Amino acid sequence: MKKEGASAESPPGVVSRWISTRSDVAPSRRARRSVRWFAGIVVLGIGYYFSLPAQLFRDPYSTVLEDGKGELLSASIAPDGQWRFPDCRDVPDKFAWALVTYEDQRFYDHPGVDVLALFRAFKQDVAARRIVSGGSTLSMQVIRLSRKGKARTAWEKVIEMLLATRLEWRYSKEEILSLYASHAPFGGNVVGLDAACWRYFGRPSNQLSWGESALLAVLPNAPSMIHPGKNRDVLKLKRNRLLTRMNAAGLIDDETMRLSSAETIPDAPQALPRMAHHLMVRSEQDGHSGTVVKSTIQRELQLQVEAVVKDHHQRLRGAEIHNLAALVLDVESGNTLAYVGNVPGGVGSHESEVDVITAPRSTGSILKPFLYAAMLDDGQILPRTLLPDVPTMINGFVPRNFTRQYDGAVPANEALVRSLNVPAVHLLRSYRYEKFYNLLRGMGMHSLNQPADHYGLSLILGGAEGTLWDIAGMYASMARTLNHFDDAPGSNRYLSNDFRAPRYLENPVNDSTTHVLSPSSYLSAASIYQTFDALTELSRPAEESGWRNFSSSRKIAWKTGTSFGFRDGWAVGVTPTHVVAIWVGNADGEGRPGLTGTDAAAPVMFDVFALLNGHSWFERPGAEMQQVKVCSQSGQRSNDFCPSAYNAWVVKAGLASKSCNYHKRIHLSLDQRYRLHNSCASEHDIDSRTWFVLPPLEEHFYRNRHISFKPLPPFRRDCAVPDNQPVMSLIYPKANTKLLIPRELDGRPGQVVFELAHRNPEVAVYWHIDGFYVGATKSKHVLPVNTAAGRHRLTLVDENGASVQVDFEALPGM
Repeated sequence: MKKEGASAESPPGVVSRWISTRSDVAPSRRARRSVRWFAGIVVLGIGYYFSLPAQLFRDPYSTVLEDGKGELLSASIAPDGQWRFPDCRDVPDKFAWALVTYEDQRFYDHPGVDVLALFRAFKQDVAARRIVSGGSTLSMQVIRLSRKGKARTAWEKVIEMLLATRLEWRYSKEEILSLYASHAPFGGNVVGLDAACWRYFGRPSNQLSWGESALLAVLPNAPSMIHPGKNRDVLKLKRNRLLTRMNAAGLIDDETMRLSSAETIPDAPQALPRMAHHLMVRSEQDGHSGTVVKSTIQRELQLQVEAVVKDHHQRLRGAEIHNLAALVLDVESGNTLAYVGNVPGGVGSHESEVDVITAPRSTGSILKPFLYAAMLDDGQILPRTLLPDVPTMINGFVPRNFTRQYDGAVPANEALVRSLNVPAVHLLRSYRYEKFYNLLRGMGMHSLNQPADHYGLSLILGGAEGTLWDIAGMYASMARTLNHFDDAPGSNRYLSNDFRAPRYLENPVNDSTTHVLSPSSYLSAASIYQTFDALTELSRPAEESGWRNFSSSRKIAWKTGTSFGFRDGWAVGVTPTHVVAIWVGNADGEGRPGLTGTDAAAPVMFDVFALLNGHSWFERPGAEMQQVKVCSQSGQRSNDFCPSAYNAWVVKAGLASKSCNYHKRIHLSLDQRYRLHNSCASEHDIDSRTWFVLPPLEEHFYRNRHISFKPLPPFRRDCAVPDNQPVMSLIYPKANTKLLIPRELDGRPGQVVFELAHRNPEVAVYWHIDGFYVGATKSKHVLPVNTAAGRHRLTLVDENGASVQVDFEALPGM
């Protein structure tokens, strides 16, 4: 029995509650389903968005070297063996219209897929019962090119269609054309429009004719047809059909169609230009591989310089000299205008692939102008200061002139022009090789990779290696410094970046550093001016054939250099506008007779200068120079003892240089035959006058070269020679010399030849070794002697009692 107030629920109530419950559940399920659909669409959208790789093509590219105007100089084949130039940025209009007409007439209207073209292709394929047309748009072909090796199936076609629409979202129509033109196959190992233009027509794509454009437009459709002798008539027919369609579309007129149809089909692919090939290889080594390298090279000048190099190579190879390099720089910008790293098209066995411009080579005498200028800056010399040129030994180092001859004393500027080694060593000893080493490194000589002590005094004679690139840059920096000196009046006249390395890449100069001024530089403008002035002499000593005269229509400061063993010949010339640097030799280091800077390299340099414009000369930097009276004989500042002098402009630092110490007041007998002094004659018997006096050793060689030279008269017999006035000096051996005892043919020890310089050759000189008399000489003081191995003391006494003594060590011969 139910309790009061309780009632049984009727069936309709249960149903209504169930319906109510279901109505609450249905909307939530529909919402979840909607969310799932939305999420799916989002995922698909994200997948679609990221379906196209960020970088479509990962192909390796050729390295392409262009001149400053964008013309092709040289190119290398890509690592995969294809001629594939980097992406073609600007597709020529002629090729673009020919391509669109042939491949995709509605290219500019569809979103990547042309439905009408697909339907047409489907009907054609069904009717022919084989695939005769794919209906692919250019966008779809770009996708297919990027997906290399994919089978051409229906599913792949769907993928191409999908990615083509995505491609159109990312790229403009012009960019899609560029992608196609850059990666389409054009027969053999030629990929891309730019490579095809050079391989088949020998010119850039912007110079294509309508016929050539039409030919290249149909070629990717069947690239194998370009091979000589294979389906060439078919290829020509396809091209001419396209020209007819273009005429019908109003793109070309009837005359253009007729002339274009008459053009021949190219034969075998042409070789690409190979100008400045070594510079292209260098650009790859510098990290520009697979890119278009726009250089500062001037194409016409490059061609002319290469021709000059080839002509001179014909002359030199008869002497078994096989390698030659030339570099032309613009002084103001430092731009490389011509770069010939080696003989163009040389024989591989002679290492013609070696880029000598960047290869370290022995510098010979090519660094001497930097030392000459530095000594002028230091005020240690004036341009014509006499320097010793005598047999010299410094701590075992024995420098010798190229000719093995000596002048005794020679003006500094003449020693520079003649590339005399002994005077240069004396200069470097005064300047200090450590200081010169730091100067060279600061000026841009990057090949000095050993400490200064490693090179020592040989640094000035080719003991260090330098590159043609660095050396030319240093000469250009000197010229640039001199050119800019008068640009900024005041105490700060020097641009901080005037000393800089050359460049070969075309890029803007950083103006933020160009105009930073300093009160000084590595070398002053005045010292550079006087150095260049000394180097303008056109007559130079040819090491093999005496003096050689060159002719030039312009004023050029130039220096040559020859390394030990005739391995390297250098010539560098400078004008206010250009630097020309030449190296001649064998890349393998083989020396050859006649391989000298004067005979082998200088003629090339002058021929290259003949190609260049500009006939101006440097302005004298008057603010850093001052006129001073200079002794005519010694080249030092004149004093009261100098009988003749002239006015000369010198570096202001030269005002502190020594006054003439060669002209001395001497006392002579009244007949001027003998020298006297107060201890042996009264002042009434003395004739005092000024005399040009050299040290005995310098005098010994100097008087043989100068007929007018008057040696000092000897002291009268009753006048003792003052201790501070030496009358003789040993030429060989020097103090503490280690000499080798020669061996005769029969094995016996040979004789060692000693030599002495005496102010009065007619005086007899007596020779002693270890206190034992070994001989006497007169007139010519040369004495062959036999000496045992070991340490010895050589003593010489002349008939007037003057003496000289040295210790030496004799070593047994092998």
